[in-house]
Amino acid sequence: MHIVAIGGSDAGISAALRARELDPSVDVTVVVADEYPNYSICGIPYYFSGDVQPWQSLAHRTHADLEATGMRLRLNTLATRIDAGARRLTVRDGSGESQIAYDELIVGTGALPTYAGIAGLGTLGPADGVHVIHSMGDTFALDAHLAERDPRTAVIIGAGYVGLEMAEGFRARGMRVIQLQRGPEVLSTLDPELAATVHDELAAHGVEVHTNTLVKGVEKTDAGLVVHAERLGQAVSHTADLVLAVVGVRPNTSLLEEAGASLGAGRAVVVDEQMRTGLPHVFAAGDGVVTHHRLLGVTYLPLGTTAHKQGRVAGENAVGGQARFAGSVGTQVVKVFDVVAARTGLREHEAIAGGFSPATTQTTADDHKRYYPGAQPIDIRITADTESGLLLGAQLVGRLGTETAKRVDTYATALFAGLSVEQISDLDLSYTPPLSSPWDAVQIATQAWSRAHNIIGVSA
Repeated sequence: MHIVAIGGSDAGISAALRARELDPSVDVTVVVADEYPNYSICGIPYYFSGDVQPWQSLAHRTHADLEATGMRLRLNTLATRIDAGARRLTVRDGSGESQIAYDELIVGTGALPTYAGIAGLGTLGPADGVHVIHSMGDTFALDAHLAERDPRTAVIIGAGYVGLEMAEGFRARGMRVIQLQRGPEVLSTLDPELAATVHDELAAHGVEVHTNTLVKGVEKTDAGLVVHAERLGQAVSHTADLVLAVVGVRPNTSLLEEAGASLGAGRAVVVDEQMRTGLPHVFAAGDGVVTHHRLLGVTYLPLGTTAHKQGRVAGENAVGGQARFAGSVGTQVVKVFDVVAARTGLREHEAIAGGFSPATTQTTADDHKRYYPGAQPIDIRITADTESGLLLGAQLVGRLGTETAKRVDTYATALFAGLSVEQISDLDLSYTPPLSSPWDAVQIATQAWSRAHNIIGVSA
């Protein structure tokens, strides 16, 4: 049996590893468009901040590690066509085009950067000082720019996870950073009331944040790169030595779409819970496919954690298994200087769109007993259904060291289990004064929601 996996990132490698784990007799070939399989794209900002060195450290597994599992790697090889009927994949490498026969095919081509209609982003590139961060090639191009030209000013278009992490990385290099965000606050995956804390942290570390700013175009001039924008109806511009655009991604679907696969939410490829595309013997996983969300149904929510899980499911089923992707609740976390922001589940407007009757309550709770030195507050917003009391989502912002990331995981687990806000008080969570309280911050926040909405339960 021969399995071919396309893509050397989270989904493709996870699929190949799972297939070999379950059936060491199966032949597995992984087709990788570049020469950097299994590199952590999520870790790139920490390379630029200097926290991770050298760049080779970003590899989850080395080339030798991957081949030691029994998989065969075809590097610098681009998949160009799927013939699902004949079970053949056309690829192109330095020697030209060739075909690879397969018994089962797994496609993990991921996503591509979007330019959000911003003029100039499609034509200006690294040679002009305009960059994206989506691959190791992008990383090397930006690294070369920093080393060779020593830019002192950067404009970052976008204030999502990667944009915020790169702001920290540039500030660590002593650069002036101007961050432009289209929405009313940074980190649009959080409610503005919590995202404002992240904004304050950026400002405290010298990042110049401009919200409500719609970027129209980027122009190369003798004075440098000029970013043209509109803020609250007024034309504004910012000049910099370097521009980094991190305004989102779109699913990379052309290979599957041309083979006859259907597109769904976000124009991602439609797959079922077993990661089948509907094309015979063709699975797909990762940022190029739809996401089965446990609260919303089918949506598009590209996340590295999801890609790993979907790839594992696809790999298992390619060798005859019956695994199912259990679904996502959109759990995310980011560190911005000394603040950690996290979320899971739904915000109130998302819950309304999903057909729930939600309400949201914000609470501040200490990360451990106040009498023990070093206690710090965590701001927590709980969204739950007012009719059933079902937990729908949680958002948290705390200082580094407050275990905010692990606390959001408790809420994520509760969402998977379908717990109500009242049932969270029954959880047997750990307690010792230096680390927590008899009622953990997780529970204090849900109890506050119950009180605010007249649901009888355990008193704090």
